[in-house]
Amino acid sequence: MEKEIAREGFWDNQGRSQGAVKELKRLKLAAEPLLRIEEDVKGIREIIEIAGAEDTESLGHFKNDLAKLKGQADDLEFKTLLSEETDVNNAILNVNAGAGGTEACDWAAMILRMYTMWAESRNYKVTWLDQLHGEEAGIKSATLLITGDYAYGYLKAETGVHRLVRISPFDSNKRRHTSFASVDVIPEVADDIKIEVKEADLKVDTYRAGGKGGQHVNKTDSAVRITHIPTGIVTQCQNERSQFKNKSMAMKLLRAKLYEVQRQKKAKEIETAYDSKKDIEWGSQIRSYVLHPYKMVKDHRTGFEVGNAQGVLDGKLDGFIEAYLKGQRTKDA
Repeated sequence: MEKEIAREGFWDNQGRSQGAVKELKRLKLAAEPLLRIEEDVKGIREIIEIAGAEDTESLGHFKNDLAKLKGQADDLEFKTLLSEETDVNNAILNVNAGAGGTEACDWAAMILRMYTMWAESRNYKVTWLDQLHGEEAGIKSATLLITGDYAYGYLKAETGVHRLVRISPFDSNKRRHTSFASVDVIPEVADDIKIEVKEADLKVDTYRAGGKGGQHVNKTDSAVRITHIPTGIVTQCQNERSQFKNKSMAMKLLRAKLYEVQRQKKAKEIETAYDSKKDIEWGSQIRSYVLHPYKMVKDHRTGFEVGNAQGVLDGKLDGFIEAYLKGQRTKDA
């Protein structure tokens, strides 16, 4: 493919060239880590053969190198779980507060912090596209774009209802409360993906972007909300000061959601993120975060659980994601 890209006249066809570059990037992401591990193993083996088994001092220096290589190999094995076409894409993550009022809004804000910290630990870029603040605290809803290789592949494991049990910081009687929030994750789609959107099917509204006030508050109706009338899908963006840029991003979100609906229909899945969705309340949660009377986070789909609840809320999600992806592979098999 590199030879094809270097060939004269390759860039004359923009559609073909962009597709080839994207495919080459995907192949490199899969192949290069394996090649690096093989090269490092070969180098260590050669030095060990030269040093000989009796040179225990020299051999001892390789323990850390071997442990590092094992970690890289484990990570590579984990990535084999990400084999769907859109797994390599960026992720669009939406969080909505559910039953519980102010408690739920605060819980939604905690979830957003958790995913932001998880993304930052992987050096992913997090862009806030839209948010609606709670009346007293927290966030009613928010949409993030998480940019990085395999962001969607990892985060698709997080789609569903998340339940929190804790002593309420908003209750003067210090009673235990249960709160819910839903998480939807869809892949960002490339601009060259063909999704037909008719202008007549769109209802476009503008409104003033929300904020906490102050000198930087947006004083113009730059935020944009787009409703796709045939499906009822709504997207909105208020991150940019320009109405044109907000509309462009809202359209991009709409295309991504429509693509996801089509993809799920083709796969004949029973439920989709926008059809037959469960209520954000009791009995529908995929994961419970218990902070009182004991501390534990448990995923009800896989049975995976940890006692370090604060660590999970600080972004340590890889164990839950890996358990889900391994479970899906077993299910598919």
